[in-house]
Amino acid sequence: MPMAKTTPVTVARGDGIGPEIMEATLSILKGGGARLEIEEIEIGEKVYLRGNSAGIEDSAWDSLRRTKVFLKAPITTPQGGGYKSLNVTTRKAFGLYANIRPCIAYAPYIRTKHPGMDVVIVRENEEDTYSGIEHRQTHDVMQCLKLISRPGCEKIVRYAFEYARAYGRKKVTCFIKDNIMKMTDGLFHQVFDEIGAEYGEIEKEHWIVDIGAAKLADTPEAFDVIVMPNLYGDILSDVAAQIAGSVGLAGSANIGDGCAMFEAIHGSAPRRAGQNLANPSGLFLGAVQMLVHIGQADVAEKVHNAWLKTIEDGVHTYDIFKEGVSKEKVGTKEFAAAVVARIGQKPKHLKPVDYSKAPSRPLTTRPAYKRDSSKRELVGVDVFVCWPTGTMEELAKKLQPLAGDGLKLESLSNRGMKVWPDGHKETFTVDSTACRFHLSEGKGSIPHTAVVKLLEKMTQAGVEFVKTEGLYNFDGKAGFAKG
Repeated sequence: MPMAKTTPVTVARGDGIGPEIMEATLSILKGGGARLEIEEIEIGEKVYLRGNSAGIEDSAWDSLRRTKVFLKAPITTPQGGGYKSLNVTTRKAFGLYANIRPCIAYAPYIRTKHPGMDVVIVRENEEDTYSGIEHRQTHDVMQCLKLISRPGCEKIVRYAFEYARAYGRKKVTCFIKDNIMKMTDGLFHQVFDEIGAEYGEIEKEHWIVDIGAAKLADTPEAFDVIVMPNLYGDILSDVAAQIAGSVGLAGSANIGDGCAMFEAIHGSAPRRAGQNLANPSGLFLGAVQMLVHIGQADVAEKVHNAWLKTIEDGVHTYDIFKEGVSKEKVGTKEFAAAVVARIGQKPKHLKPVDYSKAPSRPLTTRPAYKRDSSKRELVGVDVFVCWPTGTMEELAKKLQPLAGDGLKLESLSNRGMKVWPDGHKETFTVDSTACRFHLSEGKGSIPHTAVVKLLEKMTQAGVEFVKTEGLYNFDGKAGFAKG
């Protein structure tokens, strides 16, 4: 009988408790018969401190390109500026757009207020405020740009529905804040409705994220799969993991069209390093997702059920140990050995996992993206200026004569609130003001040279511009928020 084919996997042991929990995880996978060809790389604190601001060497990138599968332990990012998030860098470099975090309660063996909780958070992983585009505009004002794209929305929303279909989930919920961010979160909601219509057998709903988060914390049983933009998904997947039982138990998959990364969602916990205390379950459950992803669902099912049996038998690490419920407090190595000893067994009270119907095709399969072909016209410009001392009326008086080439000064706003004309004297203002110049009459568009001339005039008049944002119509419909 020919030997089963092995799958190349890149492994990083990380920092803090990382090496201990990785060793424990790999020992369980080996005990379950995982067919892995492991390439180890070094990432994290030591690499950062050698002067590499990304925390990962070129040779490590080469390994990831070869294997396309990354099992990663937590790392420590040194204090101070200049160090980039390795997670964000890896996700964006390899297009790992979907972050998948199952959040499941294991009552009564692990403490939780929500015994029936079984929620999967599907988080967009590449854009939103996590693009990391930030600037200090003036003495008073910092900005962070929130970028939401239609292709980004389409990829993550379709993945959520495909995941629900593949794993027999009945409902997909969208969390957004489009009552305020009508364009960015509004696009996410619109795409959710469009793509959701293709999945008639799956229930669809959406919640405004604030009340949705409250409902998730109070009644998680009301949800099944939740899909969210990046920032909301990051925050609420941690909340969901904690109310299910513990952030320390949650694993995470980061999926792209070509590559994937699997990890725990917790940090490197350097204070616990080297003490044989850490719970390896988060990283292990990430590794279970990895096994399914690489087509070794048989091993995934075997080791996952052994882990459930270990939890059910009350063999617990210190973080989940509870007098009267737990039977034995064990260290990292002993917990892994207990799981290995139970391979081949299934839990009797917790629900066993069954990966026999795990998807046989990549969930990233989707129709080709079709870009909008609407007519795009420049109809104005928002010019952000540094105006630290004068009144808004004085600024408007200075700017009005400068408009030309079909433009007129329409309004001034400060932190999104209109302050001229007809502003409220009670409105607090800072030293960065948005000056909106718009078509003075009729339809059509203005040339970009008109914006350049306007900026030249403003400079000559002693008004310091900080940045500009073009105002565009798309098939006559405004592509910008009104003041």
